[in-house]
Amino acid sequence: MTDAIKIDSLPDFDPAEHLRDAEDIAAYLSVVLEEGDPSALPEALGTIARARGMAELAKKSGVTREALYRALRAGSNPRFDTIAKVIEGLGMKLTITTDKQGSTKGVTP
Repeated sequence: MTDAIKIDSLPDFDPAEHLRDAEDIAAYLSVVLEEGDPSALPEALGTIARARGMAELAKKSGVTREALYRALRAGSNPRFDTIAKVIEGLGMKLTITTDKQGSTKGVTP
């Protein structure tokens, strides 16, 4: 008979510990965006900011550290310009592509 593992005894998973380089961060953000939950993006950027260092990201993005903490916490609703500055501060850029099925749902010619 095997011993049961109690969920409470498992360590908490922190994605910030696994974001080692730009490729990891890009893959993480891609997954978050593909899930289609817009409220998940600020929280994911907050996780990345913790991995990279909030003070360093504040310097590179031109957004104060305090404003980053407020904008990138769970449940926040930051302005797009803040999101864009953070992404630029990470040395990344947003791009738009068509979906894989070529859907035009919701688009009128």
